[in-house]
Amino acid sequence: MTASITCTSLSFAWPDGTVVFDDLQATFGPGRTGLVGVNGSGKSTLLKLIAGQLSPADGTVRVAGEAGYLPQNVALDTALRVDEALGIAATRAALHAIEAGDVAEEHFTAVGDDWDVEERAIATLGELGLGHIELDRTIGEVSGGESVLLRLAALLLRRPDVLLLDEPTNNLDLYARRRLYAAVEAWSGVMVVVSHDRELLELVDQIADLRSGEVTWFGGNFSAYEEALATEQEAAERMVRVAESDLKKQKRELIDAQVKLARRKRYGQKMYEQKREPKIVMGARKRAAQESAGKHRILHEERLTEARERLDEAAEAVRDDDEIRVDLPYTAVPPGRSVLTLQDLELTYGARVDGGLELRGPERIALIGRNGAGKTTLLRTIAGELQAVSGEARAHVPLRFLPQRLDVLEDELTVAENVARFAPDATNNRVRARLARFLFRGARADQRAATLSGGERFRATLAALMLAEPAPQLLLLDEPTNNLDMASVRQLTTALESYEGALIVASHDVPFLESIGITRWLLLEGKLKDTTPEEVGMG
Repeated sequence: MTASITCTSLSFAWPDGTVVFDDLQATFGPGRTGLVGVNGSGKSTLLKLIAGQLSPADGTVRVAGEAGYLPQNVALDTALRVDEALGIAATRAALHAIEAGDVAEEHFTAVGDDWDVEERAIATLGELGLGHIELDRTIGEVSGGESVLLRLAALLLRRPDVLLLDEPTNNLDLYARRRLYAAVEAWSGVMVVVSHDRELLELVDQIADLRSGEVTWFGGNFSAYEEALATEQEAAERMVRVAESDLKKQKRELIDAQVKLARRKRYGQKMYEQKREPKIVMGARKRAAQESAGKHRILHEERLTEARERLDEAAEAVRDDDEIRVDLPYTAVPPGRSVLTLQDLELTYGARVDGGLELRGPERIALIGRNGAGKTTLLRTIAGELQAVSGEARAHVPLRFLPQRLDVLEDELTVAENVARFAPDATNNRVRARLARFLFRGARADQRAATLSGGERFRATLAALMLAEPAPQLLLLDEPTNNLDMASVRQLTTALESYEGALIVASHDVPFLESIGITRWLLLEGKLKDTTPEEVGMG
């Protein structure tokens, strides 16, 4: 049987009544499909429904073949051995028992046809840049990127027919991303990948655009999709202009008709009053005129209604997606003012800052390095969340830290309640006004944090950070573009361009880093040192 995914009359709503899908129809066949859409459109929810992580309220999801699912947020038990994380521990144990001379039947049953599982596991880890992680080791404190790659390795070893990937390049450094791109290119089954990573979406065979609970298909990769969408939008905008012109014409004609009918009515009334014809003839003529006028008016009103409907239909085809408006507080730092001092700093997991390092306002720092190098640890130490082993990290201005895992929100609280926690003196009206600029309007501000999509959670966290007092003069951002759609990345970029404070951004998103005017690049590789994008192969 050919592997495929079929969603029939699929409906799903969150416990608070928020409808995500209502009678969704979609089929995913062989090849690589990029599932795109604005934040909150239901992309991750759809993958969870396909993977069986969520149950639909109505309709069915049928997967022909075995499915493997890589969720957006990956967390591994650090006490696990690597072979346990890969799902091959039992097979390995049986193999080793047989090699030691134990020929019990259960060992052969456990191995099945998978006699080369160790070799395949080692090869798969090597292909994903994890060759340094031995199968018998415990995972320990692996980085977020290494967790993603280990989970992907486990999936590839299972050889599923259907592979579901939700933002797989989140937290991956440049080198790891290239490994993942190669794995995606080599995939020959059914793949559905949710991503805002443009380079990854250039590798897909078709794009499924999820919008307003419906899927629209576009052949080709993301560039082809953008081109097709631009052509479609140009045509839609032309149709709007034509419909607007027709509506104006119908309004003019209705007014002209009403003026003419009013003149006729006044003339008929005058003739009736002067009694120039027999009463019965004038009465008949008046009734005929009224009937004719009524038909004429109804005709023009129908044409006007039809013109309005055509305009509404044309306007509906034009995309006007809301975008977040991140108006950062005025937080200017005078040039040359000391913002942050790092002195002989040794971090919890071994990275170091030898000697002294001083950041002065309003510098824009890109913090780069491989997964596991300690970038997040450094930011958390600066933010005061982690204690340094030795040395000092001292901020001289108010700072705010936007963490990679967006775990600063309380899941049981609503968005508005979460934001209010960070600004206890702000009025409810002020909180809601701020949230509206982050697209949490009305009832959306009353959604529980647990029900938010990755992008929505980012928006809520950013709103809380911006509304917190005192306003930040140093922003620490850890992989800020991970969960954002492209429109929101543009808005964040615009906001950061206008921000006049100091900035430290840990990111593997090179186009984003280049767009926000980075003035200094710091590479963390055992030690922290100045570098350039070209030196580390990012330029």
